[in-house]
Amino acid sequence: MNTNEIEQFIPHRKPMLLVDEIVSRTEDKIVCRKTFHEDDFFVQGHFPGQPIVPGVIQCECCLQAGAILLSADTMQEAETREIEPQSSSKQADTNPTTTDGRVPVATRMDAVKFKRMVRPGDTVEIQVVLNEQISNAYYLTGKMLLDGKLAARLDFACSIANPGPPTAEKST
Repeated sequence: MNTNEIEQFIPHRKPMLLVDEIVSRTEDKIVCRKTFHEDDFFVQGHFPGQPIVPGVIQCECCLQAGAILLSADTMQEAETREIEPQSSSKQADTNPTTTDGRVPVATRMDAVKFKRMVRPGDTVEIQVVLNEQISNAYYLTGKMLLDGKLAARLDFACSIANPGPPTAEKST
């Protein structure tokens, strides 16, 4: 699955879209790939001369893969709301990236571990597993593999939330 298709599932866009490809996806697991480049903004000035991908970016890759995994739930919730009667002044949101404005939002990261340095030019495999869902809370585990070996691992939680209108639409 390419970038255009990925953008149908999550609201992230370049330069903060950190998933290049979806390799496989089931109801409770997703495998993605990301290739890092020398011109990625987050490696500029991060260990000059020997750039490495910041740990927070590695975590964000897992969070975005998790958001793609959970997108089926956000779209299903939006479709359920669209079936309900609506007033004539409100139309159903048909843009799958907004899913009625509801997106997975990270609420916690635990047990974050970095085992290998990831550098520009590296292609990583991102694996995210949904461990449990309790009401609106989703508990997941993310792993980043470099050359088949663990580079980073984290447990994280998300809830499905509506972050509000885009900044340009907020009243001043």
